[in-house]
Amino acid sequence: MARKKLYMTIDTETANGLDDPLIYDIGFAVHDKKGKIYCKRHYIISDFFNDTELMNSAYYSWKIPLYLEKLRKGQSQLTTFMGARKILRECMQYYGVKTVIAYNMRFDLNALNTTLRYITKSKYRYFFPRGTRKWCSWNMAKSTICKSKLYKDWARAHGLISGNNQPSTSAETVYKYLNFDSMDFEEEHTGLADVLIEVEIFARCMARRQKMRRTYWNDTIKLDQYGFKITR
Repeated sequence: MARKKLYMTIDTETANGLDDPLIYDIGFAVHDKKGKIYCKRHYIISDFFNDTELMNSAYYSWKIPLYLEKLRKGQSQLTTFMGARKILRECMQYYGVKTVIAYNMRFDLNALNTTLRYITKSKYRYFFPRGTRKWCSWNMAKSTICKSKLYKDWARAHGLISGNNQPSTSAETVYKYLNFDSMDFEEEHTGLADVLIEVEIFARCMARRQKMRRTYWNDTIKLDQYGFKITR
């Protein structure tokens, strides 16, 4: 297993607004560059999911019955944030994962670090192990799949336009494009379900063997391993 390069894709759902997001849902999968999945997990975070007042601030709070159904069916597990972090890091170590991917890595990384600092009162400040590479599959898709004239024409033809009057590059839109018979598809916006479509998008980007932007920041700005700007 160690001889094969594996990646981890992660997705989170949060409450408490965008400035200080707190995670109540974490999904992740370990996979190779072709999208073959070796491990997948979905955790609902008890620290916040059981806080009724906080959950009412969640963007997708109306999905609470869906989460309860997933718990009832054993499709998700209820655990603490630190418990989910421990399992995730153990999976990274077991499968030799050095690169973690998210469709909007800037958002997810901020949410993960913010929640960790809140839970531990800043005793621990960084969610991932030191040296973990962090890639953004949204940037990967925008610099490959979404860059093509075919994609742009397809998105406009189907009315899939973003707020700035440009073709949408959301994971849902890109997934529809990659699966032409899935025009009725809607993202579930729960951790693991979103991860599974993002793994496919990642694999399709990699298969193109094109030059692409993998980072979640501007490559011309020097940053440290945690994503903070280096100043001299």
